Parts: sequence; C-alpha cells; structure tokens
Amino acid sequence: MSRVGKQPIKVDASVKVQVQGDLVRIEGKGGKLSHRLPEGMKVDLKDGKLIVGVPADASPKVLALWGTTRTVLSNMVHGVAASFNSELDIVGVGYRAALKGKVLSLSLGFSHSIEYPIPEGIAIKVDGTHLVVSGADKVLVGQVAAKIRGFRPPEPYQGKGVKYTDERIVRKQGKAAGAK
Repeated sequence: MSRVGKQPIKVDASVKVQVQGDLVRIEGKGGKLSHRLPEGMKVDLKDGKLIVGVPADASPKVLALWGTTRTVLSNMVHGVAASFNSELDIVGVGYRAALKGKVLSLSLGFSHSIEYPIPEGIAIKVDGTHLVVSGADKVLVGQVAAKIRGFRPPEPYQGKGVKYTDERIVRKQGKAAGAK
C-alpha cells in the first residue's frame, strides 16, 4: 500500500475543487488546472480535504499510480493557491534577456537573438540577467525553465551560459593552466 497515497490533501478556502467522474478541476487565484484520473482511481472531497483512494481489489497498475496521482493533485492545489517559481541566471559578457510582450528575447553570444514565445499560464520576470519563471503548473514551469537553460547551458571552463540560480557549476582547468 502507498504511504503517500493515503495522506489527505489539505485544500485552502480560496481553492475550489470539482470532482466529476474521473476529471478533477481545481481553481484558485493562480489559475485553473484539471487532471484526468487513471482508471480505477477515485477522489473524494471531505471536510476541506481531498482523499485519493483505490478499491481493495485494485490491480498492481492502479496501486502503482496511487501515490503519483495524490502528488499530482497536491501540486495542483499548491500551484493554484501560490504559484511555483524557477529562477535562472544568465552569466557572460553581453548575455542578456528582455521581454517583448509575450516573447522572451535572449542574447546569448550567438550571431542572432533567440525569440522564445512564452506559453499560456507562465509568467516570466526579467531583472537584468536574472529570470523568474512562475506559474500554477509545476511541470510546465520546470519545462519552460529547462528549455530556456537549454538554449545555452553553462560551460565548465568559464561558466558562461544560462544556469539555475542554485546550480553549482564544477569548473575545469584549461589546457594552458596544466602545461605550466
């Protein structure tokens, strides 16, 4: 049995939850999210808590998804109440970012600037070379941050590129330093 799946999810008063068959809709000040439950899974809303359950004769496939489903719903409740954030830093001379409406423009040392259209449900704040990606959907926030980092990942010799704020880049010595 799943220890994670058994735990109830506390729902704030500001969050509205609707369970219609196998579709769960969660709405709050951060936005609206929905999730289709796997077959055999059930969700009940009792006393301001979401309870994810499975039948006693559930298949191993359903039992394997029990804790995952509970965690996905918990992330949705947290996301619509208080959004998720991912912070990135741009390191390098002449490397910068700017917002042009719903497009993020990045100058990362290439002969051209990179124009990245910001997906629906994501907000990006730019402060010089510091980016904050935020939104209600944890997976989407992580994907957008990884996509932006992927345009110019940090390199180990000079540390230039786009990195997560809390990421530590292991630096390498160059050829010239080892020859002396």
